[in-house]
Amino acid sequence: MKTCFFFLVCSIFSVSAFSQIDTSAYRTIANAIQKQYAPDKRAVYFQVRFKADTVFVESTSKQAVEAFEKSFPADVKEKLAATVLPTKQLKDLTFGVTTISVANNRSQPFHGAELMTQTLLGTPIQVLKKQGGFYLVKSPDGYLAWTDGGSIALMSENKFKEWQAAKKVVYVNDYGHALAKADIEAARVSDLVAGNILRFLSVENGFTKVAFPDGREAYVPTAQLIDYAQWANKPLPSAGAILQTAQTLIGVPYLWGGTSIKGVDCSGFTKTAYFLNGVIIPRDASQQALVGEKLDVLENDSISIAKCLKNLQPGDLMFFSAAKRRGINGGRVSHTAIYMGEGEFIQSAGMVKISSILPTAANYDEYQTKTLVGARRILNQVGKPEITKVEQHDWYFSKK
Repeated sequence: MKTCFFFLVCSIFSVSAFSQIDTSAYRTIANAIQKQYAPDKRAVYFQVRFKADTVFVESTSKQAVEAFEKSFPADVKEKLAATVLPTKQLKDLTFGVTTISVANNRSQPFHGAELMTQTLLGTPIQVLKKQGGFYLVKSPDGYLAWTDGGSIALMSENKFKEWQAAKKVVYVNDYGHALAKADIEAARVSDLVAGNILRFLSVENGFTKVAFPDGREAYVPTAQLIDYAQWANKPLPSAGAILQTAQTLIGVPYLWGGTSIKGVDCSGFTKTAYFLNGVIIPRDASQQALVGEKLDVLENDSISIAKCLKNLQPGDLMFFSAAKRRGINGGRVSHTAIYMGEGEFIQSAGMVKISSILPTAANYDEYQTKTLVGARRILNQVGKPEITKVEQHDWYFSKK
């Protein structure tokens, strides 16, 4: 790949360097660089744009920026503006924490853009650049998207470390509210969902006084909270714990990009079932399908019911590809679910529900079953790349 890329650059500029910017040539170079250094835009940001007679390149990959810089002949270097993110425009505010119950992260910096994912209150994030009222951020699972500036509290490194070190609590009820006073009838400060993280301040009359990342203070019934360190430091979850959490989401509507009790897409559902048990896995189904222990569930590229029943264990992730409905094998993974045992799996499809791969079952899902393309075991791979306990993620807990 590297040889092909530099051959491409040399071919474009072999005759002579030119004084004007050839946008077509640079788009070709940009595509080659993106393919090599930033093939997954969900994980690596890479953008090249042209304005007047200047080329602007930005990326979270230093290698990508350097490769693009090398493509410029010396006599037009002044026409290149290259930036490795985070941008200097942010100064030292390159850290942040989500400060509303569920923040929407989108594909582009405007509200009408596609919802890509969500982050929960208390989620630590890396802030990369600002555009209008939106910020490009990276979440702990490595996912890149744009979030409204009103949904995050920007922090310097020192302030962020203070937040990390502070005593915190985790909201464990499905849904509830933070209140203005230690009184269940008091005015509401915010809604809350399972997995929200707040700073602990004090205890008063059965309520815990908490602080939001943006400084707001409120009261939450103490029975609805658990100590943050206790939640994060508990032993690895069992398959039973994962499935118990997954089943609390039954009936929750499907929401493209959703990762909370308010709505989940297929991979947002699997990710949330693991996260609420203290384990961070990749965001999307096609990313989840690349991690963990690979399991044998196919025979000649089609589902083998016998292999599934023999090789799958509760808590394993199952992966499906809609392309198989068109007779295409090797297509992109487009759906995921959690295996429950005895042929049943739980998925977000229309809503969170329990289905079966067994044709004789009343809840047989022929539509998904025939598109199965693989399965992965996660619980015995925690600590391997991209499968991390919350307590081991240095955004949630600072390194000592």
